[in-house]
Amino acid sequence: MKQYQLAVFLFSVVSSCLQAQTPTKKLEPVSFSQVTITDNFWKPKLDKVATTTLQACIYQTEDKTARIRNFEKVARKQNEKHEGIYYDDSDVYKALEAIAYSLKNHPDATLEKKADEWIDKIAAAQQPDGYLNTYYTLTDLSKRWTDMEKHEDYNAGHLMEAAVAYYNTTGKRKLLDVAIKFADHIDTTFRLQNRHWVSGHQEIELALMKLYHTTKNDRYLQLADWFLNQRGHGYGKGVIWDEWKDPKYCQDDVPVKEQKEITGHAVRAMYLYTGAADVAAATKDPGYLKAMNNVWEDVIFRNMYITGGIGSSGKNEGFSKDYDLPNEQAYCETCASVGMVFWNQRMNLLTGDAKFVDVLERSLYNGALDGLSLSGDRFFYGNPLASSGQHSRSEWFGTACCPSNISRLIASLGDYIYGQSDNGLWVNLFVGSNTTLKVGKNSIPVIMETNYPWDGKVKLTLNPAKSVKSAVHLRIPGWVKGVPAPGDLYSFTSNAPAKYEILLNGKPINYKEENGYAVLERSWRKSDVVELNLPMEVKRIAAKQDLTYTIDRIALQRGPLVYCVEGADNNGNAWNIILPENATLTTIKHNVLNEPVIAIQSKAPVITTTLNGAGVQTQQKEVIAIPYYTWANRGKNQMQVWLPTKVKEVKINSGN
Repeated sequence: MKQYQLAVFLFSVVSSCLQAQTPTKKLEPVSFSQVTITDNFWKPKLDKVATTTLQACIYQTEDKTARIRNFEKVARKQNEKHEGIYYDDSDVYKALEAIAYSLKNHPDATLEKKADEWIDKIAAAQQPDGYLNTYYTLTDLSKRWTDMEKHEDYNAGHLMEAAVAYYNTTGKRKLLDVAIKFADHIDTTFRLQNRHWVSGHQEIELALMKLYHTTKNDRYLQLADWFLNQRGHGYGKGVIWDEWKDPKYCQDDVPVKEQKEITGHAVRAMYLYTGAADVAAATKDPGYLKAMNNVWEDVIFRNMYITGGIGSSGKNEGFSKDYDLPNEQAYCETCASVGMVFWNQRMNLLTGDAKFVDVLERSLYNGALDGLSLSGDRFFYGNPLASSGQHSRSEWFGTACCPSNISRLIASLGDYIYGQSDNGLWVNLFVGSNTTLKVGKNSIPVIMETNYPWDGKVKLTLNPAKSVKSAVHLRIPGWVKGVPAPGDLYSFTSNAPAKYEILLNGKPINYKEENGYAVLERSWRKSDVVELNLPMEVKRIAAKQDLTYTIDRIALQRGPLVYCVEGADNNGNAWNIILPENATLTTIKHNVLNEPVIAIQSKAPVITTTLNGAGVQTQQKEVIAIPYYTWANRGKNQMQVWLPTKVKEVKINSGN
């Protein structure tokens, strides 16, 4: 009897431990289709994407390149040749996804008609069994699904994402039905036959999860889990490994649930871990959550730039070794920063921890937003943190993933602002907007007003028809509490937490802090107003000594924005500026072209001449720093994010 009781006791303990480790989704995102953005900072950018960026994407996709022509060729069945690169289909799908989001923010009948034309051409190119890929259909259909690196499933994933987005905006099913038919083909081809396959470029995993949530068909959840479980068993050896010589390049060295370190191609990694977090939330598999936390810490603690960018090496478009974060040679692909937004959002939904949104915000406002010019029609593929003047934005790329990727991120901003759970509302990003949330059987219309990121005042008005008891979770950014980013890679030189204020209807209110959120629990009534006042101090950031490229240097941050000095504001030079610890920093209103910003101003030593190797001569001059996302919009310029605090290495511009 005692043995039986002991066994029951041990079983209970083990069960409790397993339950404690089981991931349970803490909150759900509020879809972009339910959010109207009115924000002073973001609304003009959403409009610019709708009117300028997407037109550039359409022009390049239809007229300048053969991306749409390839679909037309398939439909004609005239044995015509494929033009372009084997993954070009994906750019059509990403542009369609961006159009879908944009139609919610900026309704446009002409743009919707163009999307419908593209969708008709895509549907006409689909094979009877559901397969859809212009490269193999126009070259040799018998060779489909024989090369893991040819991006067939990557293209398919972007098709699925576009289909879900377009359905959510317009309610039209044509593209969604095409995506479902293709997903069913993939499922029948692989999972039901247990045919091994390692996707060379991850993407389909997260896309299948979107399809699963939209259709409620468990088949797509199982297929996403299957794709994840294929990795790390040697199935790619002799196929995708031959091209890259290293399974780490596409995160295929160990099984996903056993991964602890970030490796390889940055964008592939971000898409993989986004899908893994999605699957973890749906399956409650603790193995995925443990791996995601381990890899996330490796990224943030040792391999992330202060801009939220990742991937220092152009050689593999990704990671090299810990703390290898050069500034001028930084790769920091725009798509990788977009992926950081995706992954950190999923981790926040899974855990309810604000630290993931802190990283998301850093990547969004800096590493990702920098990828799009202020004019809306020029792009960065890589986003360095220093330049001698050699960097400039391009109107397009041969591999054109970044233009449509940054377009779809900005256009889908509504996806990242709010969350909701059984017990209330979560405010993650401070973006002027309105939405209506469901709390139980009750609806709560919400209006957010703010001039963030230029000032820290946020006003939230709740308008339930009748009193509703629930909680409002307000994210208190880490930078307010003296932490620029989780971990110790970066720190403020003065890390004393700043004081912030929360008011209810003009008066202080009691709240508790939980996982980075201020939680306000009460019965909410119509016209209740919550005010969050965040101090917008200029902060100096220092990096850990292991990061050798930033020793004796500091970076500047105000609110969520990282700043840089650019030659256009500083007599053509950004490499001759010294910012000592005692330099006074003030803020001024400034313009970068037609973009109104808050700039940082200082009187600082500027090196004017060198003394034949015996020293340097300096002069106190006014120095202006601008938000990092605005640089390289006024021609080729010197630029630096990390400024020296003492004379060590200086470049003096000789002319332009």
